[in-house]
Amino acid sequence: MILGYDAKRAAFNRTGLGNYSRYVIDIMSDLLPEEQHLLYVPSAKNAPFLESLLQKQQVIRRDPDSTFGRKLSAVWRTKGIVKQMQRDGGAFPHGLSNELPIGIQHSGVKSVVTIHDLIFLRYPRFYKPIDRFIYNLKFRYACKVADKVIAVSERTKQDIIELYGTPADKIEVVYQGCDPVFTQNVEQEVLNSVRQKYNLPAEFILYVGSIEERKNLLLAVKALKHLKQDIPLIAVGKRTAYTALVEQYIAEEGLQDRVKLIHNVPFVDLPAFYKLGKVFVYPSLYEGFGIPIIEAIHGGLPVVAATGSCLEEAGGPGSIYVNPQDEKELVEAFDRILSDEALRQRMITSGKEYVKRFAPQQHAREILAVYKSCF
Repeated sequence: MILGYDAKRAAFNRTGLGNYSRYVIDIMSDLLPEEQHLLYVPSAKNAPFLESLLQKQQVIRRDPDSTFGRKLSAVWRTKGIVKQMQRDGGAFPHGLSNELPIGIQHSGVKSVVTIHDLIFLRYPRFYKPIDRFIYNLKFRYACKVADKVIAVSERTKQDIIELYGTPADKIEVVYQGCDPVFTQNVEQEVLNSVRQKYNLPAEFILYVGSIEERKNLLLAVKALKHLKQDIPLIAVGKRTAYTALVEQYIAEEGLQDRVKLIHNVPFVDLPAFYKLGKVFVYPSLYEGFGIPIIEAIHGGLPVVAATGSCLEEAGGPGSIYVNPQDEKELVEAFDRILSDEALRQRMITSGKEYVKRFAPQQHAREILAVYKSCF
């Protein structure tokens, strides 16, 4: 078997779809070291995010092999990549980021696509009309022509069935995992360094994720005013236009000493945040899965997340879930955990047992089973 991956996201996206793409390529190349794993990159640019993967002999980068492909890389990725895969011996394509190239169903090879979410259909107000149009076109086509669809959660599977009419037996759920660095111990020296670098308090509630409207950070900020304990909130994530709204509320309510927004945190520092926090909060309105929850549980944090999408699948029965529109519920959840150390420890223990199901080796075996089912 020759495996072919659309590696644009793996090569150039630092987070999100990039992380997932690199994760799958990594675990599958470990599981199948005797096979070729071809990474189709629609550019000749240097791709630093691929460096560690390309150290493996079985992982090979493939740039456009024609002048046309090099000049019109977007067109090559959309369509021309099919012919190149055929020239490479009929690589078995896995679209890692919701897409498959046009004409793949006529190429004589089977194909698999991973669909991460259909949030742009569930919550269209969070997306530009042109983005919704393009996403819908690409995602619907991929679900139609793929021989198998991998959904990253049961919630995403149900969305694909309901919104695209894809047969249930065509879709397999394979959960995502987090980077192994979050499962490892963090030395006290590193913890001390990160605490000093970011001026972190002794105890804090932690949020990790883009600071955008859908992620709903403002709910956690509002909850601070009503907590029995005077504990601050540290939010780590990318700024968006919504960040200004959060900052405005903080200023109006005099919460400057209770909330700290930190941007551009290097990946190497992130595991220490999870180790230093007291509670993790993820009040997102809708997600495809929720990897930060897994990272937090591995870091030893109890989790409070939102109902309404798939976060119960990520956090398991040991976490607490609240209505993402109900500030009072979130306050009560925080107060319970912060006032009851025995409860906090039970949540941590339960969470660590639950996330064992997200082991990379398990995911690799499940993905391989999907590949084999195509033949």
